Amino acid sequence: MEEKLIILDFGSQYTQLIARRVRELNVYCEIYPYNSDVVIDESVKGVILSGSPCSVRDENAPKPKLDVLNLKVPLLGVCYGAQWLATMYGGQVEASKHREYGRANLVSVSESPLTSGISAGSQVWMSHGDTITKKPDHIEILASTSSVEIAAFSIPDKDIFAIQFHPEVTHSTDGKRLLSNFVVNICGAKGDWTPAHFIESTVSEIRETVGSDKVILGLSGGVDSSVAAILIHKAIGTQLHCIFVNNGLLRKNEYDSVLESYKNLGLNVRGVDAADMFLDELDGVVDPETKRKIIGRLFVEVFDSEAKKVENAKWLAQGTIYPDVIESVSVNGPSATIKSHHNVGGLPEKMNLKLLEPLNTLFKDEVRKIGAEAGLGKDILGRHPFPGPGLAIRIIGEITRRKVEILQEADAIFINGLKESGLYDDVWQAGAMFLPVQSVGVMGDERTYENVICLRAVTSLDGMTADWVDLPHRFLADTSNKIINTIKGINRVVYDISSKPPATIEWE
Repeated sequence: MEEKLIILDFGSQYTQLIARRVRELNVYCEIYPYNSDVVIDESVKGVILSGSPCSVRDENAPKPKLDVLNLKVPLLGVCYGAQWLATMYGGQVEASKHREYGRANLVSVSESPLTSGISAGSQVWMSHGDTITKKPDHIEILASTSSVEIAAFSIPDKDIFAIQFHPEVTHSTDGKRLLSNFVVNICGAKGDWTPAHFIESTVSEIRETVGSDKVILGLSGGVDSSVAAILIHKAIGTQLHCIFVNNGLLRKNEYDSVLESYKNLGLNVRGVDAADMFLDELDGVVDPETKRKIIGRLFVEVFDSEAKKVENAKWLAQGTIYPDVIESVSVNGPSATIKSHHNVGGLPEKMNLKLLEPLNTLFKDEVRKIGAEAGLGKDILGRHPFPGPGLAIRIIGEITRRKVEILQEADAIFINGLKESGLYDDVWQAGAMFLPVQSVGVMGDERTYENVICLRAVTSLDGMTADWVDLPHRFLADTSNKIINTIKGINRVVYDISSKPPATIEWE
């Protein structure tokens, strides 16, 4: 039974980052909403309580459903988790007189299994408006800052630890050491969850689950579906049937180039050129959700038609990854819809197929590591993420064939320029947007009134948060000139310097 840690999520923006840091220690972990029915079996080595935007002083403050005070495994409370533990042991939490947000330094550190190797002066990252003002009788203070007496504590007769700061962020300079102390030294995790181990166990599980059945997988040309395909192919070979649909909204020449790269991998792939069908139905459509729904519906129709040519298929495989799974479950019930997800819903039910999702426990960067270990080349693993609806949601407003052609050309100039300048691998995702505005320009002696292209490039780990890339001004100037001078209909290029949040990576 594979060992793991459990993280109970109280809604903190940092919860996924805690999980990522634990996995960097080669220890598998899973995130559950705080009110979940979590089973603590022999595989669970420890439990972490996350932070929260809530206050333990709130009337409806979230409380774990799990009896965390009487666990048989070690427990670590982080920020809100620490304050909740303090109140459970008779302490008092009040609004801070001097709230701490950002960098702070530990002014005292006691030797303990949790703080081993961490000394006074260590920088930590605070993000809280409440403070533990009354010390519970049975705790031992492990660390303090100049304004927070109880920055870390433990319950001496139990393996219960708590910290007021966030060790998972890079600003906490000894954060990784502290997490390692908890996960490896206190919980006793072996740290054997590696890419090679994941591939071996996943391939074996797929082989056992699928047996002699046939599996259908919709390839997109992206990292997730490609890695899913290679793992399933390793398990069952030609029982896997891949379908790659051209919806007419791919990047320039992408349909042919992606098909060629898949052939080199030995995958059993069928290409379907349905560009005209998609573009005909999208002609003149403005609303983003309508675009997504049309694309989703047509994809289901095309995919279903092609899949029926594979006799006796029993499984539908998808490249669903862990953030997709987490985002579908909110700590306080279903979350508000920001946009329809690119993984097309309804396919398994419509086609009467069982679902196979070999990557649904992995973050994006972990998928790339698995792909590299499995032998996938950089041409696929290094590809920037690309939205499922393609250029449809990068054309803001009405879609026309001409706009698609213009955007494909502008996007190609931008992406190829990044590659030629050695900047492509420094960017997590990049693309061009066609804006629904026209601006005045001058070309030669003539006044023009033409379209605007916006360039977007961001850095990120998994797309949950992102920051804009400060691309060299010379590169942006050259790219702008090339787009304007070679693409008829464009007379202005702008660059997006918005981060996520508050913006999103895509514009629709």
